[in-house]
Amino acid sequence: MEKLMISACLMGINCRYDGGNTKLAQLDELKQCYELIPVCPETLAGLPCPRFPIEIVGDRVLNNQQEDVTEAFHRGADCAMELWKASGCPKVLLQSRSPSCGKGVIYDGTFTGKKISGNGIFAQKLMDAQAEVYSELEIEKIKA
Repeated sequence: MEKLMISACLMGINCRYDGGNTKLAQLDELKQCYELIPVCPETLAGLPCPRFPIEIVGDRVLNNQQEDVTEAFHRGADCAMELWKASGCPKVLLQSRSPSCGKGVIYDGTFTGKKISGNGIFAQKLMDAQAEVYSELEIEKIKA
């Protein structure tokens, strides 16, 4: 069975900034097609759960208290990259809009809900490494 790395929150693991998850309705379908490998770069970085909302602001990663968590985000993304390399997953399914996992669209750094074009830290590292990266909004592309 092919492996698929997936954002842990999409598997129903409570690791989001608010302590919750975004479990996919199609999770059972994916389990029939793939061996799912959960990953959360933010928890790998040692960030607490729950935690203050975090967004990318220019070249920094800040929480809504203006605390700089850039180093932690890169550390978590690097740990997640090591897991990706070790797992041999050709595809990765990530949570959209996340400052770690967002692909194509992220929040703009004003903490107002406004979205802009961009990628999360982990998503960008995966794409730089030529991984097949999808957001949960593109799930139809990977369902067998």
